[in-house]
Amino acid sequence: MVAVNISPGGIPKRPTEVAQVTTDGLVGDGHDHDKHNTPMQAISLIDAQALDDLRDQGFDVFPGATGENLTVRGLNVDALHIGDRLQFNDGVELQITKVRKPCYVLDAISPRLQRAIAGRCGCYARVITTGEIRAGETIQVHHAVPDQV
Repeated sequence: MVAVNISPGGIPKRPTEVAQVTTDGLVGDGHDHDKHNTPMQAISLIDAQALDDLRDQGFDVFPGATGENLTVRGLNVDALHIGDRLQFNDGVELQITKVRKPCYVLDAISPRLQRAIAGRCGCYARVITTGEIRAGETIQVHHAVPDQV
């Protein structure tokens, strides 16, 4: 994991050394829009590679810039499926619940960003096992069995 990001609401979210994970999300992380206040969207994830590519296209993005809680590398977040579980080496476990779609809030970075990030905006997850999470942790993916999702 590259970064754990929080904000009192809105973007950007800023990296924090360690965050407490509850079923509602990361302690200290807020949302400006009620639609995000649900345990089914407790945590958002994006691939650092997507941010790297967007920077190469001229967008001013960095871990947390697009509002994601977890910036990861080598996980291929956009290839994960609903029901897949992510096990972090310190014990936190998440389950993928929804594909993340670009929102007008990204217009604050650039009016072109919503279109550019489409299809690689990451996903949302619910919390299965609470605990602490920090940058540098490793993540193991447990793919869902289709009839057990």
